[in-house]
Amino acid sequence: MDLYGLVETKLNEFKIPFEIVDHPPALTTEEADSFIEGIEGVRTKSAYYLLIMDDQKRLDMDKLKEITGEKRIKMASENSLMEKMKLPAGVVSIFGLLNNDENDIHVYFDREITQEPRMSFHPNVNTKTI
Repeated sequence: MDLYGLVETKLNEFKIPFEIVDHPPALTTEEADSFIEGIEGVRTKSAYYLLIMDDQKRLDMDKLKEITGEKRIKMASENSLMEKMKLPAGVVSIFGLLNNDENDIHVYFDREITQEPRMSFHPNVNTKTI
């Protein structure tokens, strides 16, 4: 079954009403909105961020929200990591971007580590470190 068919099947299975609007590919939320202009409802978007930082440092979620301009940020689920990077938790690194077919993950480096002469990463397996 194609990816759209799976969504349609699940919505029907759960008896969730929906309306389909066929349109050309939409690459931005603005473009998508233009295709459904006049249809009531909240517009949504999904954004994924990969933050590269020192593992000894504590993540300041408020600062990350400020930098990204997002109102809410949550950590990716196991399913989301698998979907976006084809990697389980504990294996995710910058190299996971090689698996992100949609190229829709935004990468941020903590400025402090960019001055370091070396960095280590899992190379899409957690049995090796580069």
